[in-house]
Amino acid sequence: MAVNPTFQIEGINKLVRALEKMDEAASEEFKAVGLRVGQIVADKAKTFVPVRSGRLQKTIRPVKTARGAKVRAGGTRVPYAGVIHFGWRQRNIRDNPFLYKAVDAKIDEVVDIYLEEVYKVWNRNV
Repeated sequence: MAVNPTFQIEGINKLVRALEKMDEAASEEFKAVGLRVGQIVADKAKTFVPVRSGRLQKTIRPVKTARGAKVRAGGTRVPYAGVIHFGWRQRNIRDNPFLYKAVDAKIDEVVDIYLEEVYKVWNRNV
């Protein structure tokens, strides 16, 4: 089971729609910014994930999306990512929310990057 937790910046979808109307290039710029932000969070998540073989750590990666940033972990060859992240009480496996921890650790940086990009696009269109 791939782990795909998300975090929401309130109003980001409305902002992205408004920017797309202002400038068609803004959509591509936001995809690039989302990937950049996702990489920052993914890199931090790699420091929080427990490492035995390193297989799970190697699957942590950003994903390009039209709106915002997304980070994934796990996959068909590493199906235990969700168990590590969320835990499994029946098997006495404690949760280790490494992706959530990474978002918490990098939220200020992420918001600053998005604000910087919004100002760039806004100033270019004013």
